[in-house]
Parts: sequence; structure tokens; C-alpha cells
Amino acid sequence: MHARAAVFDLYGDHLARRGGWAPIASVVRLLGAVGVRPEAVRTAVSRLSREGWLEAHEHDGTRGYAMTPRAERRLSAAWERIYRSSAPGWDGRWHLVVLAERIADRSHRARVADSLTYLGYARMSADTWIAPRPSPELDSAVGEVPVHAFSAELDGDGRALAAELWDLAELTRAYDGFVRWAGTLVPDVDGLDERTAYARRTELVHEWRKFLFRDPGLPDAVLPADWAGDRAAACFDRLSSALLPRASAYVDACLDQQGVS
Repeated sequence: MHARAAVFDLYGDHLARRGGWAPIASVVRLLGAVGVRPEAVRTAVSRLSREGWLEAHEHDGTRGYAMTPRAERRLSAAWERIYRSSAPGWDGRWHLVVLAERIADRSHRARVADSLTYLGYARMSADTWIAPRPSPELDSAVGEVPVHAFSAELDGDGRALAAELWDLAELTRAYDGFVRWAGTLVPDVDGLDERTAYARRTELVHEWRKFLFRDPGLPDAVLPADWAGDRAAACFDRLSSALLPRASAYVDACLDQQGVS
């Protein structure tokens, strides 16, 4: 598990609901439970601090790091998508975004493309992107690149458009693979101690979070019947809920520095 992603997972899944701050020693201990080395954790935290995601704070003389408002917004939006806590409706209209200027720098162009893909947009042509709904994070995704944005109805088959622009067959295989993998990861929740339950839940959330970069959150009206994503979501919900009580107990013990190993 990459240290940077593991730090995001820890703050998003556990620390956000506990005030968004933790002692650095507790962060090191918690991520050690999933195989991330202490030096890798400290390096990742330092980089995230420089990038404006975390900020150093001392509580009662204890050194730690808190989420910045920027991190709070991003992680809140991500976890709403992970747990589908506010599933958006769909009015049948698509959101079109046209980059008004060609981005000359290749790495900048790639970053904008990755950001738009994360927000659920698919590329229709070199500088034109489409999503089933506008994203509130669009401005931050494109930065200073000027865009023209339109809301439009499709004169045609929405399912055909979705299948053309997004690789739903590959996404189906990925979801089916997740269900199989999750079944081997957590065959029996009742037999797990708190540390193992925390580690398994962290792995589960980490793998599920990857779908945020692959699944655009298309409405049911344009998805195939018996969508594999629904089966995978049910599997994730069942296992993550079953693991949560013991995982939370381990997190609380580490934050209290009660010597959990």
C-alpha cells in the first residue's frame, strides 16, 4: 500500500470523524498495521503538509497533523462517493466541458485529464469532455484553463453513448474481481482481533476507493441491466460495516496511546 494513499485512507475513513487530527506517533502505528514503514509514513505526511493537505498542530504538547479545509472538502466528497451517502438524481441532461485553450505542456495536460476523469468526465474529443452531471470541483480540476460548459440533452441512445465513452465491460470485470477478492480477504469477521479487523477494513476501503478513478457514477438509466457495480457495492457495504466496530476500537486505542501493538 502506497504511503500517501494510506494516509488519505486513514484520515478519510477514521480521523475525519474524530476531529481530523492525530499524533504523528499514532499515524505511524496505525499505518504500520497495514505494512507501511515509519519512514515512509513520515515522508508522506511531510509532503502532504507541503502540498496543503495536512498542517502541523500540537495538542497538549503532543505533535500531530490535522486536515486542512482543502483536505476536508476533498475527503468529504470522496467518502460521500465511497459510501453513496447522497446519491444524486439525474434529469437526463449531460454536462459538456470544452477547454477553450489547448494546454501546451504535456504534464499539465495529463494532470487536467486525470482530474477530469476522477470527477467522472469522459473525453469525447481532444478538448471536449462529458459527464452525467456537473461537478462542483470542476474549477479546481481545470485550474486557470478557460472552459466553456454546457448542459444538453442527448438526441439518441444514452446507453449506447455510455458504452462508447466508458469501458463498462472492463469495469464490470473489475467489480466482479473485487467481490471475489473481498470474499477471500474477509472470510470470517467473527474470528478477527481488533488490529486485524482494522487492517482488513483498511485494505478493503483502499481497494474500493480505486473505483473513484474508474467509475463515473453513471445514472441507472444508461447502465446495463443487473449492473455489477451494485453487487460490488452491496459486498463492500456488508463487509466494511461488519469490520467497523473492531477497527474503530483499534484506532481509538492507538490514538489514546494505550500500547496496542
